[in-house]
Amino acid sequence: MRKHLNHPIFKTISEEAQRLNIEAFVIGGFVRDIFLKRPSKDVDILVLGNGVEFATAVAKKVGLEKRLAVFKNFGTAMLKLEDLEVEFVGARKESYRSHSRKPIVEEGTLQDDQNRRDFTINAMAIRLNDGSTFGELVDPFNGVIDLEYKTIRTPLDPDITYSDDPLRMMRAIRFASQLHFEIEEKSLKAITKNKDRIKIVSAERITDELNKIILSKKPSIGFNLLFDTGLLELIFPQMVALHGVETINGRSHKDNFYHTLEVLDNICKSTDDLWLRWAAILHDIAKPATKRYDPVHGWTFHGHEDKGARMVPKIFRQLKLPLNEKMKLVEKLVLLHLRPIVLAQEVVTDSAVRRLLFDAGEDIDALMKLCHADVTTKNEFKIKKYKRNFELVQQKLKDVEERDKIRNWQPPVTGTDIMTMFQLPAGKEVGVLKNLVREAILEGEIKNDREEALGFIVQKGVEMGLIVYDRAPIPEEEKDKNAV
Repeated sequence: MRKHLNHPIFKTISEEAQRLNIEAFVIGGFVRDIFLKRPSKDVDILVLGNGVEFATAVAKKVGLEKRLAVFKNFGTAMLKLEDLEVEFVGARKESYRSHSRKPIVEEGTLQDDQNRRDFTINAMAIRLNDGSTFGELVDPFNGVIDLEYKTIRTPLDPDITYSDDPLRMMRAIRFASQLHFEIEEKSLKAITKNKDRIKIVSAERITDELNKIILSKKPSIGFNLLFDTGLLELIFPQMVALHGVETINGRSHKDNFYHTLEVLDNICKSTDDLWLRWAAILHDIAKPATKRYDPVHGWTFHGHEDKGARMVPKIFRQLKLPLNEKMKLVEKLVLLHLRPIVLAQEVVTDSAVRRLLFDAGEDIDALMKLCHADVTTKNEFKIKKYKRNFELVQQKLKDVEERDKIRNWQPPVTGTDIMTMFQLPAGKEVGVLKNLVREAILEGEIKNDREEALGFIVQKGVEMGLIVYDRAPIPEEEKDKNAV
């Protein structure tokens, strides 16, 4: 393992450990990632002694005392280098109380510390002390073998491991999803048995793990495990409500839970954006609430896109997700996700395309990615048909945008212009005229430029019985544009 410890910091740690007569190890994810051949920027250093004092000595040796952050409450210290973050901690053993996942911590041995680790693949350590043992692997739970067989397993009894710290259940599923590993059977049964213990974990920590599952290459692996163990019902019941198929008079609807997972996996092929992936998860979230059976048309979910968009803020609050522009993006994509699909099934008119561009704005490309992912039919003919029609819609979007500049549309005539022209106070009539202009542009009755819009407003204002006092001037840049 020596060849993997070529960063200068390991030599410094080794020298300081020798000088202070302290045993030091690199442990956890950095060691695991050596075997997985993955780059790692986070290094956990374990010492048999005071981790903070040792970190202070190392930082002083390399002249980086100002970059050392000490967390006295946790007995840890973090040294930030240019290319690594090195965390120091003293070996410890832990005991837990049933009502909390915060352990009672005592000083411990290397064995104590490895015993308390979540999984065998994270319990491996490499000796850093100078001499013949430098680079020696300490792997008491055969983590290397579990890596080879792609297995998630706890060092000790999984029933105790997951009961003591229930967040480890989420972490087990996250690692299975990220690494495409399997959770060993005894461990999986223990998660199912202890699932209710997740209630003592904060929503923020649960969602942090959930987001890591969503950001994995194939998130359906994680979601299927969350569903099968019963955890998903406890942390995200709205998604579980999508599960199941109902049949009346021999007519069934598709299982919207597994459809959602397919859409999620599909969109992961085209984007790493967490919020686009959340839009895929939530695009059909209101189908259970809007499901109806019609004797003629069969199963319908009318208005599920509108109701789904209105459900987004509540779900974001529940999961402690950000209530900012990220949430607004997800809301918008859920609300609009049917629009391009409908266009792809019908004759595409310029007016319909203009309205879609107007409503989607800068998020039109994200919306089209979601709609592509939403096509989950196994019928090859239908797939080719949708693909061909989507290409037609995308070309129309491009053509109309180049011609009419509707994306992120700003009205060519403002409310102030209208009030000036007709000597009107702010009120209903101004709003009516603004809406008439917008509708005329979207319908293609007039061009998206100020001169035509002003002429149109004069005409409509006169029809409404208004008197034109002062026709709003055309800005110089608009005159130049029209002249061209």
